[in-house]
Amino acid sequence: MLHILLFFINFFHPFFVSVTEIRHNERNKTLEVSSRMFFDDFEAALEKQYHVKIDILKPSDKKVVDKLIDDYIRRHLVLTVEGKKVSLQYTGYEIEEDGAWCYFTVSNVNNLNKLTVVDNILFEAHSSQINMIHVIAAGTRKSTKLDNPKDQAVFTF
Repeated sequence: MLHILLFFINFFHPFFVSVTEIRHNERNKTLEVSSRMFFDDFEAALEKQYHVKIDILKPSDKKVVDKLIDDYIRRHLVLTVEGKKVSLQYTGYEIEEDGAWCYFTVSNVNNLNKLTVVDNILFEAHSSQINMIHVIAAGTRKSTKLDNPKDQAVFTF
């Protein structure tokens, strides 16, 4: 009986995962960044950090939601290219099924030999948060997993 109970607890226990993909566009000399997380977890994290009620599915003021998303991600996702911290430029978000996709670009990235990523998205919300990172550059894809509290990865190409 205990085995059955443990099975159901594990089966229905929520998991907390975000996925960030960083793609070097050599032709445009940019990084294209997309981060996906469950929108309900993301809403809760935004509400906790900014002390406001947020509905990212049907925002009453999309400009306010865009500003909060931009600020949150830029605080929790930091990229360093060739030893220099770069600035993420927010391009928007969209909802796909149960996920929120947030999009950013980084300009003037001629080469991508070394990329350091600090990603602690939703770490303050869930002690079991896992953040997956995929980086695509020069035709090569590299990936890693960051388990809270580990929040940094280095990619070399």
